[in-house]
Amino acid sequence: MASIKNQTTKTILSFFFLTIGSILAAYALEAFLIPNTILDGGVTGISIIVSKLTELPLSLLVLLFNIPFIYVGYKNLGFNFLFRTIYTMVLFSVCLTLFHSVEAITEQILLATVYGGVLLGVGVGLIIRSGGCVDGTESVAIVISKKTSLSVGQVVLIFNLIIYGVAGLIFGIDRALYSLLTYFITFKTIDFVSEGLEQTKAALIITDNGSDIAKEIYKRLGRTVTIMDGKGLISGEKEILYCVLTRIEVFELKHIAEQMDESVFISILEVSDLIGEHIKSTKKLRKVRENIKKTASK
Repeated sequence: MASIKNQTTKTILSFFFLTIGSILAAYALEAFLIPNTILDGGVTGISIIVSKLTELPLSLLVLLFNIPFIYVGYKNLGFNFLFRTIYTMVLFSVCLTLFHSVEAITEQILLATVYGGVLLGVGVGLIIRSGGCVDGTESVAIVISKKTSLSVGQVVLIFNLIIYGVAGLIFGIDRALYSLLTYFITFKTIDFVSEGLEQTKAALIITDNGSDIAKEIYKRLGRTVTIMDGKGLISGEKEILYCVLTRIEVFELKHIAEQMDESVFISILEVSDLIGEHIKSTKKLRKVRENIKKTASK
């Protein structure tokens, strides 16, 4: 009963922060960045460019352009991610419409860049911390990362550099440079709000149900897990799982582990560097299994 109550409280709090984050992100765009022709990155940046060229509503464009990205995110992160992301994006689009008539806070472009970037970072940081997503670029970046040697952060950066390059051709190089500055400010603020979350994280999970949790993590996130035997001073025999993942997958991993073992203990660690090839796709895992079978048969 207590665990159900705690889970309900966590869910209510997460949706509260999703709401606050969506409001802050939309206000940052409409009150600071868009009036000064400063672009956000990702799908939102593309939507801003199209909106300024066609005068179509930004809120509608954000929803439409994110549909394929939402689908990709659902296929890789599951229904829980889908539900929270749809809620966040719909609310974000509604807030963009509500704040569209708000007068710009400042016309000084440097102030708009700094404070707009910080406020946007706080909003997006709250959204990511609560398991949602306001821009589908990172979902696709996860898929590309699994099939290439590029990290999620590198894919997102390349994608945004292309967007800012196009913006430079249309609106002028100075606007592209200010937009790039906003991106870096926003990115660092997201890390700060999300309690230092980096693109790459490691999860240490102590549980009685290690094998089932490991299989579910691989099934839903496509991440392989190292299983070790452990022994607690009081709790006795335990299984210890170690898994490397991206920051956007952390919430879903917590959800999987807590769903399958109410007494699970999870520690999220910062990863400064990765040495060696981490298995990120079913195809690579199949090759590893084949090599193991060949070795065993000799």
